[in-house]
Amino acid sequence: MGTIHYKDKDIALDGEGFLCAGEEWNQEVAQQIATREGIPRLNEEQLEIIQFMREYFHKYKVFPILNNICKLSHQPKQCVNEQFVNPELAWKIAGLPKQEGFHFISMDGKTYKMESCC
Repeated sequence: MGTIHYKDKDIALDGEGFLCAGEEWNQEVAQQIATREGIPRLNEEQLEIIQFMREYFHKYKVFPILNNICKLSHQPKQCVNEQFVNPELAWKIAGLPKQEGFHFISMDGKTYKMESCC
């Protein structure tokens, strides 16, 4: 388990770096998680993607289909892969819970797809 520090408060992350309490998320916390994951500054496109993911998850309680993220946020077709490489990284920065039973795989290191596991 890890933490990030924001406004004189330690915010808990699980062992994989996912936010433990989603209600503590805001854009500043997202930036802290992104920095921890090697993204020094979130750009506007990245923020649009993670905001879309948050809204979708809160409405449907599942990870959105990757192509729909780009289409519905009016971004290029492979926007998630282009902006984050691994979609799970975007999910983590969005402050959403780890989706048990799923992981992302890539054959080429550039494009990912969700796959059931366990």
